[in-house]
Amino acid sequence: MLPCINWLQPFLALISSTLLTRGHNCPSSCLCPDHHTVDCAGKGLSRVPESIPLDVRRLLLSNNWIPWIPSDFLVLYSDLVYLDLRNNSLSQLEPGTLSTSSRLVFLDLGSNNLTEIPSGTFGESRSLIKLRLGNNPYLSMVGRDAFVGLTSLRVLELERNGLTELDVGVLEPLPSLRILRLEGNPWLCNCHFAKLFEWLTQNLHKLPTGMEGIECSLPLDGRRVPLSLLSEESFRECRGILSLTDYLIVIFSGISVSIAAIVASFFLASTVHCFQRLSKGSKADEEEGND
Repeated sequence: MLPCINWLQPFLALISSTLLTRGHNCPSSCLCPDHHTVDCAGKGLSRVPESIPLDVRRLLLSNNWIPWIPSDFLVLYSDLVYLDLRNNSLSQLEPGTLSTSSRLVFLDLGSNNLTEIPSGTFGESRSLIKLRLGNNPYLSMVGRDAFVGLTSLRVLELERNGLTELDVGVLEPLPSLRILRLEGNPWLCNCHFAKLFEWLTQNLHKLPTGMEGIECSLPLDGRRVPLSLLSEESFRECRGILSLTDYLIVIFSGISVSIAAIVASFFLASTVHCFQRLSKGSKADEEEGND
């Protein structure tokens, strides 16, 4: 019996080591304080490490020089719930990169070089609760459907970016939103900003410091004015101005009315013509009867 056990020991050791390395295979130059945490913060990395354990839950990649994330990066890491990529060199996000992580709860993309957040960037990340996108000085555009599907999102940080305007439709698909940070952006006090201002006044409880710290530039002289000094009356000139959508609605409504009028006129003319023919036929029959 003992020889059999001695013969099986190498195989048992190989199997056990394989199972253990799944949680202990720590990338070089990184730290792994526990089985589910990989800490690669501040290691001067220029790309995402390759030998990350598949069962990682907390991945810390902050304070590096990572310029991009592979589009299939999150496909293998289905257990990942916490991803910190702040203070790197990210300039764009590949479509679908962040849409495959169904368990991700915390995502920090702050202090990078992002220029836009396209529609569909986060896909159906329904578990995401906190999203940090602040301190991206070149971030000037957020797609209208950028946050569609983030039904659990409670904290959205867009402070100190390069945003001059933001479509209110961006915020509408966020039913769980509790905290929104928008301070430090170069907002423009124009008619595009009027709808956002109205939304902000109705959702002051979601702004950590209220209107304090949020300013916008006046169209005429560029002077920056705190939103706390403005009211809806400040944008009264915008009430009679139609947006592109409004113009399209008016145009298509006019076309529809015109088509309906043409159809109604044609129907009426056809009806009158039929009555005229019927009346002429009846008169002819009466004349023949009198003869």
